[in-house]
Amino acid sequence: MLVLTRKKDQALLLGENIKITVLSIEGDKVKLGIEAPASVGIYRQEIYEEIKKENAEAALINKDALQTILQIVQTKKEN
Repeated sequence: MLVLTRKKDQALLLGENIKITVLSIEGDKVKLGIEAPASVGIYRQEIYEEIKKENAEAALINKDALQTILQIVQTKKEN
């Protein structure tokens, strides 16, 4: 792990397209500003972990259940 020390209004660059700036420091909280291309996903770690968990659960859908859903959709299209 790379450990850096930054002060308010100082920044660091990740590659050429991502800039992280320390906006403020209040007690034990640091407010960061992140400039990155729209194609770069930026998530708080706890949100990212929840997304991964939900995606894994969604990927476990039973093949039979999926077939049943497809039949229901097909039936509704025909009606």
